[in-house]
Amino acid sequence: MPWSPETAERVRRLLADRDDVVEKRMVGGGLSFMVASRMCCGVAGDALMVRVGADAAPAALAEPHVTPMVLGGQPLDAFVLVAPEGHADDAALIAWVARGLAFVSGGR
Repeated sequence: MPWSPETAERVRRLLADRDDVVEKRMVGGGLSFMVASRMCCGVAGDALMVRVGADAAPAALAEPHVTPMVLGGQPLDAFVLVAPEGHADDAALIAWVARGLAFVSGGR
């Protein structure tokens, strides 16, 4: 499934001031953003993928427009998918990307 170029560009702009970001294509056609060599977030179809960590995932899944990320038929404990309605405005996108950054920086 190809990723949304618009969502990818919005995430790029948020991470543009960092020198430790690498973009990688994911199996299945998504795009991930690696920060300090750790997967932080990405775009899968039109959804935002965020690595929140297994401990924070239940709370994230209780929020509107959030579902588990599934790979090979199995849910990934540490990742969630945020539907476009959940990251439509800049403030929401910033908050979700910040959660991914907090996880990869150890501030889970």
